[in-house]
Amino acid sequence: QVQLVESGGGLVQAGGSLTLSCGASGLTFSNYIMGWFRQAPGKEREFVAAIDWSSIGKYYADSASGRCTISRDNAKNTVTLQMNSLKPDDTAVYYCAAGQRLRVGVSAAGDYDYWGQGAQVTVSS
Repeated sequence: QVQLVESGGGLVQAGGSLTLSCGASGLTFSNYIMGWFRQAPGKEREFVAAIDWSSIGKYYADSASGRCTISRDNAKNTVTLQMNSLKPDDTAVYYCAAGQRLRVGVSAAGDYDYWGQGAQVTVSS
């Protein structure tokens, strides 16, 4: 049974930083592209960042570029999202996702095979 478990969410003031982690089990982690998505209340789920198996390919949404860093540790089956200069608009539930064959691209939520339960990130102004 595949499980993705996010941790590290919480409340932070605007301008602050937060690191989200996702631990994976039940799959051959190094075979999967790992992504982070977020969903704010009343909005659709949107892509934040993704990383390929080798960590050479890293992809960011425009909203995340320059403020976020994605990384992975294949030995520990973890993927991490470091977020800096957080804004109130970053408030959302953040989801970790794993995809093996992405038909459309790293930003397409429908391409991912497995999802975590989500971690709440709240940025206060």
